[in-house]
Amino acid sequence: MASSTAPFSPFEFMIAWRYLRARRAEGGVSVMTWISLIGIMLGVAALIITLAVRAGFRGEFVDTILGANAHVTVYSAPTEVVENSGIYSRLMRDYEDRAARIREVPGVTRAAPLVRGQVMVTLADRSNVAEVYGIAAGDLMTIPRVAQSEEALGDIDRFGEGIAMGSGLARELGVSVGDKVKLISPNGAKTAFGTSPRVSAYEVVYIFTAGRWDIDRTRIYMPFAEAQSYFNREGGADEIEVDVTEPERVDDWTPQLIAAGGAGTMLWSWRDASGSFLRALDMEDNVMFVILSVLVLIATMNITSGLIMLVKNKGRDIGILRTMGLTEGSVLRVFFLCGAFTGVMGTLLGLVLGVVFSLNIEHVMNFINWLNGGGAWDPSVRGIYELPAKLRAVDIAKAVGLSLGLSFVVTIFPARRAARLNPVEALRYE
Repeated sequence: MASSTAPFSPFEFMIAWRYLRARRAEGGVSVMTWISLIGIMLGVAALIITLAVRAGFRGEFVDTILGANAHVTVYSAPTEVVENSGIYSRLMRDYEDRAARIREVPGVTRAAPLVRGQVMVTLADRSNVAEVYGIAAGDLMTIPRVAQSEEALGDIDRFGEGIAMGSGLARELGVSVGDKVKLISPNGAKTAFGTSPRVSAYEVVYIFTAGRWDIDRTRIYMPFAEAQSYFNREGGADEIEVDVTEPERVDDWTPQLIAAGGAGTMLWSWRDASGSFLRALDMEDNVMFVILSVLVLIATMNITSGLIMLVKNKGRDIGILRTMGLTEGSVLRVFFLCGAFTGVMGTLLGLVLGVVFSLNIEHVMNFINWLNGGGAWDPSVRGIYELPAKLRAVDIAKAVGLSLGLSFVVTIFPARRAARLNPVEALRYE
């Protein structure tokens, strides 16, 4: 009859559950069970929270890059201005034709000629450096993080009448919409006595927040024709910003973009600019997963300690069950279920705690800021303004699978020890 008993029968679950509910005299077993459960819960929660924060940070970082910068920048190799003059320039004279050819490449969604330059921007007694992007009004409208900024001030439709400025730069200078700022460029008008600095005043008609600290603090957009005149780029452009349908696969467009750009075309993609940082993030993700996996393993090892104590306390019971006809397999499954219950409950509680914590990460960071008096998250170091969290099914599955797998594995050894206990030896001194 015993041999025909199906594995994991209801009576095995019943015995395992009764063993977990230790009497007061066996309080040590109960304490070890709670320690194991809490340890697994905290380990799983920490793993889920870490993976969610890392995924959220990477997603937000990439989104701010792609939402305010080109996926690919097309520019020219240096060419000699006049034969044998020794003077070289990267200025594109045929930028309109190049941009038109690039737009015809399948998968290209945007190709916008740009003029770029560095200036000093001043208002009253305040000054700072800025990077100016000369761009057509229609092309500016296609930059999501600028044209569709949720915290924007002013009217972007008036872009042709003035300039657009990042919110960080505007805050440092004390600029409001409607103020006129002076832009000072060292490469100004060319005279018989050399090049004199160029000083021009422009009205700030639009203030945007792109979501990246370095962009909001340094960037100014100027109408394309005005930028050509201001930076002495008449009839030319410095580069062409290109967006594609799948930025993560931007390298797939390299041959087609070079062919469309013509001789001397060179490319610089967002991966070239930020690839090393993203690779570092991926490496840190792997390291953090390994470290937290070790913490989960340590927590699950407490299950082994608790089960060894339980087997020692229940030696008499095991002997009686074996003499009643319980097989080694049934005894093994009973004690395996004892450990599995602890692992499953700890994992489920850790899953709930990790998900709730990740969904409320903003409130948690606000509380930490309140405790520290601010400064817990420095956007000048991290690049983005807040710590995001992104729960992904694959990350949750990895954390839950790891915890359950380790819990089941560490349970096998003490369960086998209980199954192999000789009933004669167990009952000899009873």
